[in-house]
Amino acid sequence: MTARVLVVDDILANVRLLEAKLAAEYFEVVTAMNGMDALEAVKRSKPDIVLLDVMMPGIDGIEVCKRIKADPAAQHIPVVMVTALDQPEDRVRGLEAGADDFLTKPVNDISLFCRIKSLVRLKMLQDELRVRAVSSESIGLMVRVPEVVDNRPGNVMLVDTRASSSERIISALAGQHTVRHVDNPQDAATLVAEASEPFELIIVNLDPEKFDGLRLCSHLKSMEATRQVPILIIVDPDDQNRLLRALDMGVNDYLMRPIDKQELMARVQTQIKRWRYTERLRSSVKASIEMSVTDPLTGLYNRRYMHTHLAHLVEHSNNRGKPLALISMDVDHFKAINDTYGHDAGDRVLQELAERIRRNTRNVDMCCRVGGEEFIVVLPNSDMELTRRVAERLRRTMAGRPFPISSNDSQGIPVTVSLGLAVLNGPGDMVEDLLKRADMALYEAKRQGRNRVIAAAA
Repeated sequence: MTARVLVVDDILANVRLLEAKLAAEYFEVVTAMNGMDALEAVKRSKPDIVLLDVMMPGIDGIEVCKRIKADPAAQHIPVVMVTALDQPEDRVRGLEAGADDFLTKPVNDISLFCRIKSLVRLKMLQDELRVRAVSSESIGLMVRVPEVVDNRPGNVMLVDTRASSSERIISALAGQHTVRHVDNPQDAATLVAEASEPFELIIVNLDPEKFDGLRLCSHLKSMEATRQVPILIIVDPDDQNRLLRALDMGVNDYLMRPIDKQELMARVQTQIKRWRYTERLRSSVKASIEMSVTDPLTGLYNRRYMHTHLAHLVEHSNNRGKPLALISMDVDHFKAINDTYGHDAGDRVLQELAERIRRNTRNVDMCCRVGGEEFIVVLPNSDMELTRRVAERLRRTMAGRPFPISSNDSQGIPVTVSLGLAVLNGPGDMVEDLLKRADMALYEAKRQGRNRVIAAAA
């Protein structure tokens, strides 16, 4: 992993030492000797991470961190506060200023590279998600993700076989977070599966005498439910080998024994904050993807998705010699519904119609809204006989019960549909041919008086 690191310290020897360590690991290093130069370097070089000394003349590190986090263009750059002091109030001040992590001088190499790699890895993920989110927003597919992350209590799972240490951890986090304690590591996966709310952080107290904590971490990182959940491990100071192996497999953070309460609280809060923001980005990108392929009113697939996916289904059916059918459906006299009852009532009719389509088709069928009151249902592995039965069921479902046009409407209005059917005619048949035959059958159903099913000629 490579990244651009901004090192800020008013003592040249400290700058040169960090610069040498980082350059040896192939990081690109930018330096600054005071707060004002640091702020300028952030704008000019756009670093991936900032290592920021706290004690500097003029603008100190706390103020620099506040200004970085207040700048919309720079607020997502991780800031690690580097201090010669190791007092709880220093960490509290740093957290309040928006710092993402802490290092204490003299900086331990493992701590240095662990923090940098973890934060840069997360920043790269968030950068990619933000680019997708902004791109989606620019074409009107989504709403901007809020930058402010809520401060509600986090949901934490603690895996710890030691009663004394688990009690201290739970006591330290009490009042700020909800902690579920597991004293048998084999129960961790079960607890994840049964939890009513997803865990936002998993703390694993490595105890080599009682269980293989690295195997548990590997298992958690491979499970779908916990793959993205941050893991914080607790290790002995002399257990460097296991620590490095844990970091290689994707563990997000660590604490050395004996545990400092303030550092525990700071790291837990930081990991939960990052997880929540990243999850919001993921959810927004997922929502934008769903919006790009679904109709916002009915929740059915839209025309764009139908054309793309239908082409794949036609090719698959032709290659495998499997049947494929299509139902083209149109609401009868829909303009009269809008003119008589209003467009809100028309929307309610379309939503109810979509719901009735879902209830009367299979999971493998592709249900789409392709126009105002036009719908298409694609039925894989369906011949004309089966398709006709499905279409008749849909027609009777629509005509058999009035459609409510408001939440308190007990009467509803009568709605009927006309349907045209077509089946794939063999290897030479194309998407356009299938759609055209279904449309022609639909027009014939309209011409014959509506509220009927007509199948296209083979």
